[in-house]
Amino acid sequence: MKNLLVIMICVSALASVLLGQVQESFKLGTFEEHGRVFLGLVLRDNVVVDISQANADLDGTKPIIPSDMKDLIQQYQELRPRLYAIANAAAGALGSHPAYTKELKILKARPPVAPGTILNAAVNYAEHANEMQSEGATAAGLTSREQENINKGIPGIWERKPGDTRQNPYLFLKAPAAVIASGEAIRIPPGREQVDWECELDAVIGRIANHVPVERAADYIFGWTLQNDVSDRGFRADGRFGTDWLIGKSHDTFAPIGPFIVPKEFVKNPMKLSQKFILSGKLMQDSSTERMTHNVYEMVSFASNIMTLRPGDLISMGSPAGVGAGRTKPIFMKNGDVSACTIESIGTLTNPVVGP
Repeated sequence: MKNLLVIMICVSALASVLLGQVQESFKLGTFEEHGRVFLGLVLRDNVVVDISQANADLDGTKPIIPSDMKDLIQQYQELRPRLYAIANAAAGALGSHPAYTKELKILKARPPVAPGTILNAAVNYAEHANEMQSEGATAAGLTSREQENINKGIPGIWERKPGDTRQNPYLFLKAPAAVIASGEAIRIPPGREQVDWECELDAVIGRIANHVPVERAADYIFGWTLQNDVSDRGFRADGRFGTDWLIGKSHDTFAPIGPFIVPKEFVKNPMKLSQKFILSGKLMQDSSTERMTHNVYEMVSFASNIMTLRPGDLISMGSPAGVGAGRTKPIFMKNGDVSACTIESIGTLTNPVVGP
């Protein structure tokens, strides 16, 4: 009887391992082919698996596959065993070119998700704060008044712990209307010549989040994507009420995101990822996510103490140093440039730049 119990435990454990086994990692994206939009699993950054078609063609339980990425994110825990099985089967059949697999290069990428809310971090890397002193910050990234109030935190939103000398987190809203996909053009608005880049890591929210403590924030992150937080450094001519974040951040096409979403289980440590930006072949930003002032979990917690976050919402974690406006001789994007934001394990977000 004892031996039978041991065997049953071993079998149960083996079944659990096999059920959760992932032989092939994948990314998730939204694609268009001949006018049809579909969700896809991206394998090895060059093959796209039409999830709905593969679900219909392959043996096994056939759950209903959503047609919208936000719905897939909400249902991911239930769908994950099937998605893993599809990824493994597709990877094993790549040589035979099944009908449900397509070459990435023949498809049009769409924004991987249509976020309801986009929150972007300001000066979340100390080096970036230093290079932007011309915008009114001190060398520590703080105004003199902020220095005086640093121990106060933000009552009800950000409670400062003893010994924490960092500036408070700072987030601003970026308009979802500014979102474009990888491959689509960043358009320089008429009369706006100081258009800058910021290569950033974005957390994709996976479940409703409200007043989430830092230690539980990871449970509310579905995965990761990229954003080029394109910025109009001209802001307002009149300086009214200080920095104008609407003009500075939310012109049409100023929020390239993608190219894909990487589920969090495929990124070992989001706080130790290489982060680079290349403009027309020249390296402009070369940093790491470990240089953030407030880490990804602190930013998710902070945001959720201000507003309720929902599946598919994005929190962009801020830019490292190396932006165009922070140089002794500023450099801005111009017609004909190509921008490429790359973060290790996530991918490369590439966008041409065109004039008005």
